[in-house]
Amino acid sequence: MTQQTPRTHAAPIGVVGLGSVGEALTLLLHAAGHPVVGVDTDLDALARVGTRVKASTAPEGAPDPVLTDDTAALRGARLVVEAVPEDRAVKTEVLRRITGVCPPGTPLVTTTAALSVARLAIACGRPADLAGLRLFTPPAPGGPAEPVPTGLTCAQTAEAVRELVAAAGLTEVEVGAGPAADANALVLGLLNRAVVLCSEGYAPHDDVDTAMRLGCGLPAGPLETLDRIGLDTAHAALTDLWRRTGDTAFEPAPLLSRMVAAGRLGRKSGGGFYSYDETGAEVRERGAAPDETGARPVRRVGVLGSGAMARGIAEVTSLAGHPTVLVARTTAKADAALESVADSLTRGVRRGRVTPAGREATLDRLSAATGLDAFADCDLVIEAVAEDPDVKRTVFAALGEACAPGTVLTTTTSSLSVAACAEASGRPADVVGLHFFNPAPVMRLVELAHAPGTDPGVLATARAFCRELGKTVVECPDRTGFIVNSLLFPYLGAALALLDRPGADDRVVERTDAAVERGFGYPMGPFALLDTIGLDVSLAIQHRLFDHFETPEHEPSDALAELVSAGLLGRKNRRGLRTGGR
Repeated sequence: MTQQTPRTHAAPIGVVGLGSVGEALTLLLHAAGHPVVGVDTDLDALARVGTRVKASTAPEGAPDPVLTDDTAALRGARLVVEAVPEDRAVKTEVLRRITGVCPPGTPLVTTTAALSVARLAIACGRPADLAGLRLFTPPAPGGPAEPVPTGLTCAQTAEAVRELVAAAGLTEVEVGAGPAADANALVLGLLNRAVVLCSEGYAPHDDVDTAMRLGCGLPAGPLETLDRIGLDTAHAALTDLWRRTGDTAFEPAPLLSRMVAAGRLGRKSGGGFYSYDETGAEVRERGAAPDETGARPVRRVGVLGSGAMARGIAEVTSLAGHPTVLVARTTAKADAALESVADSLTRGVRRGRVTPAGREATLDRLSAATGLDAFADCDLVIEAVAEDPDVKRTVFAALGEACAPGTVLTTTTSSLSVAACAEASGRPADVVGLHFFNPAPVMRLVELAHAPGTDPGVLATARAFCRELGKTVVECPDRTGFIVNSLLFPYLGAALALLDRPGADDRVVERTDAAVERGFGYPMGPFALLDTIGLDVSLAIQHRLFDHFETPEHEPSDALAELVSAGLLGRKNRRGLRTGGR
């Protein structure tokens, strides 16, 4: 962002309400050198923002914001932003107080996320002076913001809102009210499910965030996002959605309710799922080093399978220095797998990810075979065959016979039972789940899933092995979907449900994806992601999740089943929700 010259003699910009949004906007404007008047009746909020202003940076000569509980300080402001809680009566009362101080013609901006901007404009008594500013999360440098003028907004105010976006260093986006509401509901549902997962004790909050950031490419983990939004703000938005829709996916998680009641509201209060110092910086507690007692040395690695995942894992293990043997069903499949890895490494050389010498050394460490006897001297074997329970059980029964005692046996399943594989092997203590993400050479995350009978030394071996590969490990008990899929697929299912909504927009697929991508910074929207995963794969995962959880949010989508039945599989055959004909 280009540093702006401080406007010390310019009229200030007013911000009323110094919660998560108001504080962030105040700090952005101050950092850009603009004079700001921040108003809040909460003296603690004024003190908090004052401390964070002192810890922030601004151009030399930029005036410190004036922070006060007196609305009269807004007199003379060139524009005033209302950023108070999402309640029509509260917003109306605040806007009327502002109009009682600021003369007609002063542009007024509401940050409402769910209320009608036009209705607020009418209620404030100065409809021509008011427009909306849609902020999907508390604004950050370069983040998205959508000006929302109404049919009542005058040209001067409409232009002033766009100038505000530029002044704060934000990026103007175009989303629309309907798609924005849909995207907001989808994301809030995802955040709420993440809280439930934590409250169940299935995984710690930081592991949940790490899994979703690295496994789905999210700009921030769901619990980090809640802390930024404000737990009370999210709780109120979820409660409103729950009351309006009756959808229990929006019923605030009990843990979220308890945290709000206890005053743990996130970054703005100094504590939520994470802790923050007085400047708002996160305070990370250094966790204990993973226990690697009993870890077994891993030199030679076996990979069973010849599909995309097996090839990617074989590339990763051989590139990391492990002699690796890939076993396929036929010589033709084995040769094709080796050729595919060689091509991938060639692309890696072009991109500077691998040196030419590194490519050759990697290929020298990689071999292929067609019989399980090739695994006889392997220290660790990774199964990466079809995601079918009968196939997995058959494979693990054979691996249990073919591999030497002490060989660690791993499955890459993302939705099947690790315990069932372990039982089939006849040596359950040696079996653990290693869920790599596709493409394995690129994706940093591995979900390490342990069954009840997994030996601690085997778990330590798998953990150390993944670290040698340069992967980030999150650990969880054996359960259908682990962390990522158990959170991701209800979100994808909720997006598919939009197709069945009465009066659904004919372009709901493209517009929802655009809203999620532009508004929340996700690398792709839900429909594009379904195409990328594969519609057939997604449907199969939905069925397995529903078989396990038996909850409405996991119920397989009829629309998805019909697409798969019609031969639409997504990106893999260029026929899907977003890939038709491309």
